[in-house]
Parts: sequence; C-alpha cells; structure tokens
Amino acid sequence: MRVSIVVVEELHKRYGENHAVRGLSLSIDEGEVFAIVGPNGAGKTSTVEILEGHRTRTSGRVEVLGFDPETGGRAYRERIGIVLQEAGMDERFTVRELVSLYAGFYPAPRAVDEVIEVVGLTGKADERTKTLSGGQRRRVDLALGLIGDPELLYLDEPTTGFDPSARRQAWDVVAGLCEIGKTVVLTTHYMEEAYRLADRVAVVAGGQLVALGTPEELVARTSAGRSVLTFLLPAGVSGADLPPLDGEVEVAESRVVVRSLSLTADLHTVTGWAGARGVELDGLALERGSFEDTYLELIGAGEPRG
Repeated sequence: MRVSIVVVEELHKRYGENHAVRGLSLSIDEGEVFAIVGPNGAGKTSTVEILEGHRTRTSGRVEVLGFDPETGGRAYRERIGIVLQEAGMDERFTVRELVSLYAGFYPAPRAVDEVIEVVGLTGKADERTKTLSGGQRRRVDLALGLIGDPELLYLDEPTTGFDPSARRQAWDVVAGLCEIGKTVVLTTHYMEEAYRLADRVAVVAGGQLVALGTPEELVARTSAGRSVLTFLLPAGVSGADLPPLDGEVEVAESRVVVRSLSLTADLHTVTGWAGARGVELDGLALERGSFEDTYLELIGAGEPRG
C-alpha cells in the first residue's frame, strides 16, 4: 500500500494583490517521482518553496514527512534534499572537498566518493569547481542534494545546461533513487523529462491545479497528445466505407485524419481494410503525439479568463 508523505490541502499564497496559489490540493506517495509543471507565473515555484519550508503560506494545510515545513526546523531539513535551479558554491573548493563539507551537515550522510560517482564526476573529484563547465557544476548541485541521503529530494530544473547525453545520465540517477525508495518532487520545463521520469504529473496554471495523473492518463484526456494517422481515400471510396476505428476520425474531402490512442490497432485495421479491397492508401503517414502538445492543451484550458 502506498503511503502519502506529502499532503497539501486548499493551499493559498498571496503576495499583496497577487494571488499566486489558489486552493491547490494534492498528495505525493512515498517512492514516486512527482512532477509539477506549468508556465512561468503559474504558482509552482511558490508551491515547492512552501513544501521545502522556505516560504510561508497564506492559508491551507501542508504536511511533509509528518512535519509542517514552516515549523519543522532542523529535524525536517535533515530528511530532505534540495537541488535549486540556481545555487552558488564556493569556487575555491574541489568537488570532493565541497561534497565532504556538506556531508558534515547531516547525521547519516552517504559516502562522499559514492555520491560523486553517482553524478558522474569521479574524474573531476579533485578539480576546483571554478574550472568546471556549466553542466558539471549542475552535477555538483545534484551531489550536494544527495549527500545527506534524503528521504525526499526536491529537484528544480535539474538538467538545465545539460547536453542530451548528460541529461539522460541524470535521468538514470533519478530513476535509481526511486529504486531504493526515495521520493522525488521534480519541477521542469522539459516535457520529455516529465514524461520519462514522473509516475504522476501535476499541471498548474493560474495558481490552480488543472490536471493530475500519470503521463499516459493526461495524454488520454487531450486530443493534442494523441498519435495521428493520415491518408487519402482511394478513388470511389467515401468516409462511410471506412472500418470502425478506436480513434477520432475526420474526413475532409478525400483526406482522412485519425487521432488515436491505439495507433497500432488502428493502423492494422486500416491497412487490413485497404488490403482486402485491393487499394493503395496514398499519403499514408504517422505522427506520434507528444507530451508537450498535451501540456500546452492543458495549460491553455487552465489559464484564467480575463
């Protein structure tokens, strides 16, 4: 049975006249990767900072690991790790020295060299951080978030500045954390990152939760995320002659567009139908739907109307 270690109920945050978070409610289960996505100004940063204990809320209930983050103090902070989008570091230290320094802040840290290896910096362990590239410095940030062996890790745009290879290595690190029971709260602007990593995704717009579910569930709710099959009707064939399909079918003149969640099945049906009739399907093309398209449709629906 999954246990919720983060519970948020009717969370509100105001900055003067700006109502940044508007009655947001959600829960996060132990051992899952939970992504929070949304446009700039959606309220996701305020929400995460409240969960971290770095910002007070206006109203609502928040409980993380059994603590109210506002009053949890050191006992709470020792059980979480935070990787900020932008974090300063003393450039005079080597990677090993800096990670060792942070290890001393926690009662039961992970082994320093193990963490350095996990983030792929073994070859740079004795280099001063000022000599590192932007992507390598980001890995140091990740190491500092992991060194305390946190039960819950907050990752804010963790792969900013990474090349595609480094980004996938970071994804492997996150996936490995979940295999040993860690819980990850992820904010990202890379929709592929959310799709690949997250067990569930919360989409926030206008300070409100507009959608929550697994990536596959969110895709199923929208037309934008569905895969698209297109072809031209053979001569002498009308839309009424098409076989039953799982997807949404549109016929405009002779062009057929099928938006499908069961692309393989629909493609098999269409090609089998054409083969039985002995006709060719000119212009046959497949376009995979993307999670980014799903996200854009969801935030468009969730933006407040003026």
